[in-house]
Amino acid sequence: MCLGDYLLFVLFLTGQLQSAISLSSVVKDAPGPPFILVPGDGGSQVEARLNKTDVVHYVCEKTTEDFFNIWLNMELLVPLIIDCWIDNMKLVYDNKKRTTSNMAGVETRIPGFGASYSVEWLDPSHASTGSYFTTIASALVALGYQRNVSIRGAPYDFRKAPNENGEYFVRLRALVEETYTMNGGRRVVLLAHSMGGPSCLHFLHLQSQRWKDTYIQALITLAGVWGGSVKALKVYAVGDDLGSYVLRESTMRAQQITSPSLAWLLPSTYFWDDNELLVQTDDRNYTIHDLRQYLVDIDYEVGWEMRLDVQKYADDFSPPGVEVHCLQGYGVDTIDRLVFGKGKFPDGYPSFVYGDGDGTVNNRSLEGCVQWRNAQPQRIYHQAFPNANHMSILRDDRVVAYISALVHKFNMFPH
Repeated sequence: MCLGDYLLFVLFLTGQLQSAISLSSVVKDAPGPPFILVPGDGGSQVEARLNKTDVVHYVCEKTTEDFFNIWLNMELLVPLIIDCWIDNMKLVYDNKKRTTSNMAGVETRIPGFGASYSVEWLDPSHASTGSYFTTIASALVALGYQRNVSIRGAPYDFRKAPNENGEYFVRLRALVEETYTMNGGRRVVLLAHSMGGPSCLHFLHLQSQRWKDTYIQALITLAGVWGGSVKALKVYAVGDDLGSYVLRESTMRAQQITSPSLAWLLPSTYFWDDNELLVQTDDRNYTIHDLRQYLVDIDYEVGWEMRLDVQKYADDFSPPGVEVHCLQGYGVDTIDRLVFGKGKFPDGYPSFVYGDGDGTVNNRSLEGCVQWRNAQPQRIYHQAFPNANHMSILRDDRVVAYISALVHKFNMFPH
């Protein structure tokens, strides 16, 4: 056995990292830089513990002895029981503190920080419906990577936006440094999906260029929501069924609109012109500058208060200062405009005008990363894959092949 086959390392745990990982003192040398997987909206497991005095239905539990899986748990997303789930998952906004909190008697936590399992599988039972980063992680393992050593996960409370996730970004920095050390001083690749893209962008804005040059090999994004999405306006109006025929949009809306992350994902003035219609009704039309009035008119002005809290993060689109590989899908019908027929606004169901995108995010937002090409010395690579939708991009053979090829490139040219 040659010494190059294995890397001896010494690891000390920092108290800042909540890790359930059992680490060996000997790590198999990976074929390329280590990866940290950063999920998007809905891409982290959530656990809850209850101690409630009131519930919405007699079938709802008031108390639980320990934490239980609440997301993703398909057993909770069934008729009647889903009302219990909504009441346990939705947030309450405090207009004075400008923050959100769980409903009274609900405690939540995000398991598995540092490990890969909680972002590979959203459902701990490994049901196929809960597969997330599984395909990509398995492809990396096939190349010689090790879960929890050279493949790590950075889950977070996706209901919230950067203004309430400050501790997460501190822990993510520590995780990057720890992973760098565990892998013999190899710089780290951040691989992010959807909202994880702008989350990583904000994280990198917080770091010095010297730190990024030392610890970050590259940022790879899949379906990055760089400029928001018109679909967020649809969710505020009628909700979203997450592509499941068993879920009712109106029911899901009761939870979805309480998340500040939804306000963060509203369309950005960077990507939509002043005169473009986003919502059309028989009484008035709404453009990018009418978002407040739109939220007021659908009787959810709290959404605008949340938008004010996150506006500075949406407005800061300066480059990340690292090499970027920006991968997206296109050629899938994506909502460009909501159209409410006569007498249907605000309580009726709209029709939609569709444009190009990945089915969730508009193309102009997905390709926003291209704007950085002349704004930083580090290279920006952009690749669009026809007919790859917002979720299937995580399992797309073309995307997996691209990432695998990057591993070989990074191994040959690490700096």
